[in-house]
Amino acid sequence: MGVVRASLLSLLVLMACGLVLLFVRLYRAQRERERQPWRWPGVDLLTIGFVTDFLDTLGIGSFATTTALFRAARALPDRLLPGTLNVGHALPTVLQALFYIVAIEVDVLTLIALIASSMLGAYLGAGVVSRLSERSVRLGVGSALVAAALLLLARLYDVLPPGSESLELRGTALALGVLGNFVLGALMTLGIGLYAPCMILVSLLGMNPKAAFPIMMGSCAFLMLVAAPRFVREQGFALRPALGLALGGLPGVWIAANVVKELELTTVRWLVLFVVVYTAVSLLLAARVRSTPDVQPSA
Repeated sequence: MGVVRASLLSLLVLMACGLVLLFVRLYRAQRERERQPWRWPGVDLLTIGFVTDFLDTLGIGSFATTTALFRAARALPDRLLPGTLNVGHALPTVLQALFYIVAIEVDVLTLIALIASSMLGAYLGAGVVSRLSERSVRLGVGSALVAAALLLLARLYDVLPPGSESLELRGTALALGVLGNFVLGALMTLGIGLYAPCMILVSLLGMNPKAAFPIMMGSCAFLMLVAAPRFVREQGFALRPALGLALGGLPGVWIAANVVKELELTTVRWLVLFVVVYTAVSLLLAARVRSTPDVQPSA
């Protein structure tokens, strides 16, 4: 492994440690504020984290499925969905990034440039999304889920661009990749997953679709670590559900990457497509009516 790649992984681990410390500080602050024994995430939240990050490691994505499960469980207000997804899935995605950046040797310049642009997009996007009204979040997340459903349908019918064998971008292609990943990083803070759009982007630019894995996982990990403090600062997330995603998701990633590795996913993708469409429709219909009082998140 080259020095630059090793430095990138070291920075990722260091930033992840910073998020762990942030979780500890938030836990202590909330426990003191409530002045009673603080309830840790229950089996329901841990299971959601495990299942969604297990599927995410295998390429299904986690944001759409988590949104559907959280809304079904009424775990938190809709306006807190984007922040909770970004904060809660950050640590499991860091573990995914460590696996894929080591396993697939994408050109270092391409990897760093696309990751950096997604981080900038996420940093700017988190500040905007965390201040949106509940209706705006419902419209945004619902529209994002419609886009995710179309991408899932494209994958099921194998109509995505095939790409080539290249593992690097240069010149105009690199510039377009940087611009595209900046936009995807900003959209990530609204709750649209980055996996399928990133695979389409790198394929259209002439790269091997496998290159999407380290680029996508690395981009998601870094941008979540950048966006998370902004969501925390703006009080745009729910702590207990986010902890459930993190604690349940880490073993899900480990098992998917080290034990399962490959799975027949066509049936799962059809099920996820149905769930995503249902959730998108429910969010868009809810956005048409006057916002109701927020559901209190599990605390």
